[in-house]
Amino acid sequence: MTAAQGSFCTRCGASVAPGAYFCPRCGTSIPVVPGDAGATVATGSGGPPDALIDATADLAWALILACARRVVEGTELVRSGRWAGWHPELLLGTELRGRTLGLFGAGRIGQAVGRRAVPFGMRIVYAARNPRPEFERETGAARVELPRLLKESDVLSLHVPAVPETKGIINSDTLRQMKPTAILVNTARGDLIREEALALALEEGRLGAAGLDVYADEPHIHPRLVAAPRIVLMPHIGSATPETRREMARIAVANVQAVLGGGPPLTPVFG
Repeated sequence: MTAAQGSFCTRCGASVAPGAYFCPRCGTSIPVVPGDAGATVATGSGGPPDALIDATADLAWALILACARRVVEGTELVRSGRWAGWHPELLLGTELRGRTLGLFGAGRIGQAVGRRAVPFGMRIVYAARNPRPEFERETGAARVELPRLLKESDVLSLHVPAVPETKGIINSDTLRQMKPTAILVNTARGDLIREEALALALEEGRLGAAGLDVYADEPHIHPRLVAAPRIVLMPHIGSATPETRREMARIAVANVQAVLGGGPPLTPVFG
């Protein structure tokens, strides 16, 4: 597929010449969209390297632990000068041993997050289109439907792509199906969550905490979400380690070289 006149990259906004084959990125691709509805779109290329899996899974766990043990609140208390010393009920958090980790999506990153839960003594459930028998054998995970996942999860971590059936899947209805003490973590795609609905759930005490690294309209975040209590907000740094970023750049360059050499992209996402 090739780009038509007036096409542009949805991530960087750069115009794309007619006939362009793809727009390489250091990360998952963003498709080139047409300037008018009838134009043919170009396709993106460049899938996530294996190194991105561990980096993103580590950040998901950083968010889980920060929410469970109220790390941001503790830091803010100390820096404010209002900390009056040790108290038996100061910033009581959530012990993870014996709790249930729910994975919405069990691809490579979701499974990596799940494997990290085993040493914490957590039970694992997941909802995915296809069963993952090897993952189940390794971790004791059980595949369940989404309603049960929402109901049982003490920690719910999102790992699905943003497609029409998943966009806005975390909304006022699904949030009401979750435990009021549950922790919601998103390192996948920002538009999986209706941000105002999440903010309202936190404000009303209907959700324990949330840790986010991605947002629906980056770099803009819904103001109520920024002001919400018990939330940890990160600036989309799931892959931000030197090792991962170098590998992502290497793959992007290899894709360009492959296409300029007359071949297909090495890691196509669309097309």
